[in-house]
Amino acid sequence: EMAQAFASFGSEVTVLQRSRLLSRGDEEAAEAIKQTLEKEGVKFLSGVSVNEVTTIKEATNNDDLPLMSVSLSCAEHTEPTSLDCECLLLALGRTANVDSLGLESAGVDFHPSTGILVNDFSQSVSNSDVYAVGDCVSDVFRLTHMSGEMAKVVVQNALFKGQWRLSSLVIPAVMYTDPEYATIGKIYVDENDNVVSPIENNEEVDVYKAELQHNDRAILDSSDKTSFVKILCKKGTGTIVGCTIVSSRAGEMINEVTLAMKHDISLEGVGRNIHSYPTLGEAVMGCGIQFINSRWETMN
Repeated sequence: EMAQAFASFGSEVTVLQRSRLLSRGDEEAAEAIKQTLEKEGVKFLSGVSVNEVTTIKEATNNDDLPLMSVSLSCAEHTEPTSLDCECLLLALGRTANVDSLGLESAGVDFHPSTGILVNDFSQSVSNSDVYAVGDCVSDVFRLTHMSGEMAKVVVQNALFKGQWRLSSLVIPAVMYTDPEYATIGKIYVDENDNVVSPIENNEEVDVYKAELQHNDRAILDSSDKTSFVKILCKKGTGTIVGCTIVSSRAGEMINEVTLAMKHDISLEGVGRNIHSYPTLGEAVMGCGIQFINSRWETMN
């Protein structure tokens, strides 16, 4: 997101990666987004380790930028190399900031880096009078909409004697590049392990894919030429276990799949649902139609 944003402002951007783009995501989606960003001038260096950052020239005033040298070890080069830059943006993940909250005094157990330990009702495991939501909670997705949903869970359970479980939540995630990248559930692993798991217990899946290059709305908008929807089902069934979408409106399109997974609507049900024309969402329906067509009887 930040690489594309800064490139659009006119900055020269190089992305340094220890592995590949979207290392835990669909490789085809990663390649589609990478190609788009490269066309916009973003450079990528994969298999890179940062050894050291040194300042070559200090900033002279508030309007000036320093000049830094980043020492790199790269899989493509036997000798260390370097890259000069004026700004360095680090994307190293997050840890929960809970050390100074006095949780010990309240009898609330926590892990110093992952956060507050809660049960399936979002209650503290050590003090049932305390509930926790959002990024301070251990082992939850650190997403704004996850925090909002956890807040609903806590209000329901703490004030209205609810039994709403965190394990019942189906949580999509979106990367707001252009095109957007949206995903939910499990991720397809091919026979060469080119796409990273998780697929629990080596569960086999069927993959249904609809490309948007022939979608009439995409043609009208002159967008989504390399975009697609990919839906995963348990092998031999219509039970949806995951989805990846690359599209200018992937963040909106993923919600239909989230609803289907939440309420056990089969991929056939998605395919039978009438979608307005012309919309990008027809590609989600297209995966359902593929599932339906795959079960047609054929003449011998």
